[in-house]
Amino acid sequence: MSGEETGATDGTEENGAAAVDGNEHGNKHGDGNGERTAVPEPRGREQECGSAEPGPVPGRVPVLRRLLRSRTARAVTAAGLVGALLGAGAVAWRTDALPSAGPAPCWDSLSDATVSGLFGDRRTEVEEQSLQADPRDGKSSYGQCRVTSYKNDWARRQMTVRVHRLDGLEGTDAHEWPREYLAAGLVSLGDGLPGMTSSTRAWLALPQSCTGRDEFTGPTVVDVAMGRAGLEVSSEIDQKDRAALTRAVVEAANGAIREFGCSGAYRAPRDLPSLVAQRDTEADAFCGIKGLTLPPAYRKSLVRTRVGGDGGPARICESGGRRTPKLRMTTVTDAALTEIFSRDVLRAGLSVKGAKGYGRFDGARALYRAPCQTGPVVFMVEQLEPVADGNFGLTRALLPGYVAAEAERIGCGPLKVTLPGA
Repeated sequence: MSGEETGATDGTEENGAAAVDGNEHGNKHGDGNGERTAVPEPRGREQECGSAEPGPVPGRVPVLRRLLRSRTARAVTAAGLVGALLGAGAVAWRTDALPSAGPAPCWDSLSDATVSGLFGDRRTEVEEQSLQADPRDGKSSYGQCRVTSYKNDWARRQMTVRVHRLDGLEGTDAHEWPREYLAAGLVSLGDGLPGMTSSTRAWLALPQSCTGRDEFTGPTVVDVAMGRAGLEVSSEIDQKDRAALTRAVVEAANGAIREFGCSGAYRAPRDLPSLVAQRDTEADAFCGIKGLTLPPAYRKSLVRTRVGGDGGPARICESGGRRTPKLRMTTVTDAALTEIFSRDVLRAGLSVKGAKGYGRFDGARALYRAPCQTGPVVFMVEQLEPVADGNFGLTRALLPGYVAAEAERIGCGPLKVTLPGA
C-alpha cells in the first residue's frame, strides 16, 4: 500500500502511525512504550453548561463542526427538509439514503476512495449507531455501522464495523473473536499500529489513553468484517480487498477517536506483508519454530501449514490439509490483548503448571500465560478437528514443546510447563 495518510492528524506522529495529543500546552501522554496516543480533551464546567467558551484547542473539533459532521444531526436535518422527521433520539439505526449530501459513512470516517475500493460504483446504504456505552453491559459495546451495496434491488456486498471493548473477565471474547480476528490469514498492520488485517477481517485497537482499560479487559477495538471469514478468491482480488479493508479500519478508528472526544489520528500503514500462503509442513521446524518437532503420528494429517502475524500483536500458525486447518497455535505478545484470555487461563479445565507462569488445559484447548520483557505473553494450542484416525491428543502432545520453543524464539525462555497427568 501507499503511504498516504488516512484521516486528520494533529502535530507530529511517531513511527508513521501513532495517534498524538493535540494539547496546545504540550502535555503529551504515552502508553508506556514511548508512543504518543490520543487523549480525551478536558471539558470545563462552563463549557458543559453552555456558557462562554474559549477558542478551540488545536486537535479538538469545535462543537458546531462536530454537529455538522455528525450523521445523527445531518440525518435529522435532511429528514426535516423532506418533511419526514424520523426521531433520531428514538431510533438507534438509521439508513443514509442521501450519501452525497451528508457526512461520510461510519461516523464521518470512510473516504470516497475507500468506499469505492470496497463496493465499486454500486449504490450503497449505510446503517449507523451512535457510539455510546451499551446500558446493558456498561462499556463493552459502543456501537456499529453497516454498509451494504446493491445491484438493482439485490444486496451484493456488506461490511460491518464494530466498536467494542474486548472482554476477559467473563470469557465472552476468548473463543469466537480470535477465530475470526486472530487467524493465520491476517498479517500485522505494522508501522506501530496495534492491529491486523486480511481480505475479509481487520481490527485496530484504540489508544488506551483515550478509551481507558479496566483489569481483566482487553483493548477497545474497531473491527471490520466483510463476507465469510477466511474466504479467499484469488491473489489479485484478495490483495485489492485487503488494501481497501485496511484503509477502512484505520479511517473508522480515527472516526471513533473523534467521536470519543479525543485528539490525534492513526496513519495508514505504508506497506503490508505479502498475502499469507500455505506451505508444506516442516516437521523438524514446525510452524517455522526452531526446536519444535511435530510428532510422527500427526504428520500425515498436518501436511500444510501457514503462519501469519509475524512482528505484530499475535503470531498464528494453522496446520492441516489444503482446505481447512486442524490445528491452531497462537502466541499473543500484545499485553492488553492477552487479557481476553484471563478467564480461560485461570478457570477453564485442569491446571497447567510452570515455574514462571500458569495456565489451563481442557482437552482440545490449552493456554499458558507467562511474563516476558515486554509484558505478559499467552501461548495457546487448539485442536480444531480430529486427526490421526480420530485422535484428540494433539494439544497435549504439542503444548510443552510449543511453549518452550516459542519462549526461546521471542526471548522469554527458558520456560517449562507440565500438563496434568504427565
